Amino acid sequence: MLICTAVFCIDLLTPIEVWLALFPIGSGHFGPWQLVTYAFLHADPLHLFFNMLGLWMFGAELERLWGQKRYLHMLLASVLAAAIVQLLFNVVTGSRAPTVGASGALFGLLLSFGMLFPNRIIMPLFPPIPMKARTFVIVFGALELLLGLQGPTGVAHFAHLGGMLGAWLMLLYWRGRLPFGRRR
Repeated sequence: MLICTAVFCIDLLTPIEVWLALFPIGSGHFGPWQLVTYAFLHADPLHLFFNMLGLWMFGAELERLWGQKRYLHMLLASVLAAAIVQLLFNVVTGSRAPTVGASGALFGLLLSFGMLFPNRIIMPLFPPIPMKARTFVIVFGALELLLGLQGPTGVAHFAHLGGMLGAWLMLLYWRGRLPFGRRR
């Protein structure tokens, strides 16, 4: 959270988005480091605030449960999967827009939270209705898919879904389930 906030402040003073945002592969601006660095950039203060709020809300408990090393592995898996899915989406749609934000990591943590604590009652900001974590994850996953299929919105909906995919694959790996082989 501190790194994202510091990078946001640096980006206000000296635009670093040109090097760190995730640009489509054929754009002429793509660099392999962008598969990770895009997650530290944010478009505006509200984008930063809501991503950091989500990381705190869902990430704090998951980090206590897993420990710092596994927590960072989950964040990395979610960020990388979100980047790969977004790059594939850009190829399919021909989009040239760069991607920024930790939303893929946040959606990975959200899926993890919902899988580990499915019956925990949470009170989301939007909508402010108490619901089980499992329901919250399903609703937000379905919304991301529907919004992503509606066309360009300026939001990387498929990166969000990619973050969820990365978290799901990491949880499968940790549990030793298919497609990764026998139980560990």
